[in-house]
Amino acid sequence: MVTNNATGADNQQGRLDPWWINGFVDGEGCFAVSVFKNATTLSGYPVFPEFVVTQGAKSLSVLESIQSFFGCGNIYVNTRYDNHREPLYRYCVRSIRDIQERIIPFFEVYPLQTAKQQDFIIFCEVIAMIARKEHLSIEGLVQIRRLAANTNRRKIRN
Repeated sequence: MVTNNATGADNQQGRLDPWWINGFVDGEGCFAVSVFKNATTLSGYPVFPEFVVTQGAKSLSVLESIQSFFGCGNIYVNTRYDNHREPLYRYCVRSIRDIQERIIPFFEVYPLQTAKQQDFIIFCEVIAMIARKEHLSIEGLVQIRRLAANTNRRKIRN
C-alpha cells in the first residue's frame, strides 16, 4: 500500500513529493539483505532484510518525515567515531509485511534512477523467497546468499 501520509512533513512546507523521496533514497538509502551465522535459529543462518535511509543528526527531521510518509519503521541512532561530529541516524524498515505492503509498492510506482534499482530488484526477489519460506531450506538459503552478495556490499558473509 502506497501512502501519501504527510503529517510529519508539515515542517517542509506541505507534502513530501514521492519523486523527492525517490531521489533521496537513491542517494542516501539502501536495500540490504544480511545472512549471518546464529546457532539459536532453526537454519543456523537467519535472513535479515531491511530498507534503510541514513542521515546525520542535523537532518533527523528528514528521516522523521520519510518515516511518517511510509507510516512504518523505526529510527535508530548510531554513535560514530569517524570524521563526523554528529551521530548518524538510520530509518529502518525491517518488518516483512511493511516491506511487502509499503516499501516495495512505492518503489514499483516510483522506480529508482541509479544502479540502486538493481539492488531493489534483487531485494524484491529475496522478499518473495522469504514469503514462500524458501529461506528455510539449504538451497533457498544458498540462493539468497548469492543474491545478497550482488547488492550493496557485494560480498558473501560467513
